Amino acid sequence: MPFGAGQRGQATVELVGVLPLVVVLGVALWQAAVAGQALWMAGAAARSAARAAALGEDPAPAARAVLPPRLEDGLRVRTAGDGGVRVTLRIPAVVGDGAVGTTTAGARFVPQGP
Repeated sequence: MPFGAGQRGQATVELVGVLPLVVVLGVALWQAAVAGQALWMAGAAARSAARAAALGEDPAPAARAVLPPRLEDGLRVRTAGDGGVRVTLRIPAVVGDGAVGTTTAGARFVPQGP
């Protein structure tokens, strides 16, 4: 038997063994990117909602206007008397329709009057 003849197909077997780990790592990185976007967008939505509240407008539509459709589901906007706004978003799961958690951001602008 020539040297290396028993190793035929070894690379294929190793690839099949490692492929599930590569897929899991890819999904985990994608989920981290989605969570980062949700964190970033929660801050943007809170600032937009706080601006609307400072002008005497409804903050919920202002917050919803800056969010992509996937992040609008589960949006909660709470206002405080001092012009502060807290926005809570669901962090959508990459796989399935669930959520992996929530994120909250706040912002405050001094109420503007005539």
